[in-house]
Amino acid sequence: MCDNTINKELLQKINPLEFYAKQVVEGFITGKHKSPFHGFSVEFAEHRQYNTGESTRHIDWKLFGKTDRLYTKRYEEETNLRCHILLDISSSMYFPVIKKPSFESPNKMVFSVYAAAAIMQLLKKQRDAIALSLFDEKIQFSSQTKSSNTHVDFLYSQLEKFLDKPSVNEKRNTDVVDALHNIAEMIHKRSLVVIFSDMFDDIDKQEEMFAALRHLKHNKHEVILFHVVDQEKEIDFDFSQRPYQFIDMESGEKIKLQPDEIKELYVSKLTDYKKQLQLKCGQYKIDFVEADINKGFEQILLPYLVKRSKLY
Repeated sequence: MCDNTINKELLQKINPLEFYAKQVVEGFITGKHKSPFHGFSVEFAEHRQYNTGESTRHIDWKLFGKTDRLYTKRYEEETNLRCHILLDISSSMYFPVIKKPSFESPNKMVFSVYAAAAIMQLLKKQRDAIALSLFDEKIQFSSQTKSSNTHVDFLYSQLEKFLDKPSVNEKRNTDVVDALHNIAEMIHKRSLVVIFSDMFDDIDKQEEMFAALRHLKHNKHEVILFHVVDQEKEIDFDFSQRPYQFIDMESGEKIKLQPDEIKELYVSKLTDYKKQLQLKCGQYKIDFVEADINKGFEQILLPYLVKRSKLY
């Protein structure tokens, strides 16, 4: 069995970095991230023409001396980030089936738990507020949004429950569409939404899935999708040429075949789906992050956070 305690020392590799919101968010105390609301106490943003009857407190008298017109100063308020981490806990996230999944040899779930925990650690350091939602075919758990150390430790404990392999008879189906729609309705303030999922759902529901992602953006959230997959097996379908019995991890359905009998069609379908997902994310201005578990979570997070910090 996998050690079911998150090793905090393994998260230290990304600790020197910071995790900023690229678009405005609504927080609750002064912090690092731009707010959609304007105050008069932080960073100068712009001038606005003075309207009769307003307070004269923020009139720019130097500008009045130059232009003989009255303008007030507006300031960009900063805020602490509200971040909602969404983790897919459906049975397909336990692929590949490993006798002892671990940080060094992860399945998709272990990879996602460590990546989510690493992001939580950065946000904790920044005193940002974090919420965690766990979903399969429905939302199984959803926390409040808080920044206290006690709250973050509680969220770690929730993540740790999924480091162990599930029982053989435990089947968790996926309904990404309903889960994302429900979560979009639950988040009432502009936030950063980080999703960890393989996004494997009913192939006939692709447009509905894209609509669910669009729902999050429609509510003005910034969205990052970590597309968690085993690139070698799930995308490239790289299996040796011998008979296999493939088992659907969610339904339990079994099929016996030679991989080369379906490889060309399988790879074509999966590649097309992935391209469509990337395309839609680009259209909706959602960050799409290819998260191949074989690279390890730090090799996915580090380049992304460095790139993000430069863009910020």
